Amino acid sequence: MAARKSPARKPAAKKCPDCKGKGEFTETVKVGSVRKSRETTDRQTALCLACFGSGEATD
Repeated sequence: MAARKSPARKPAAKKCPDCKGKGEFTETVKVGSVRKSRETTDRQTALCLACFGSGEATD
């Protein structure tokens, strides 16, 4: 009887350092003119431009 072979595992992908592997990040919303801007309690989410939302680091 032949020995069983375990399936080959893929190495874990490195996490993107900018978004910490989430693929997106949040920022505080600012309102008002440039000189009198203030931050609100609201947050908005955007895709990470370094990894394009995949969460994996690029070379």
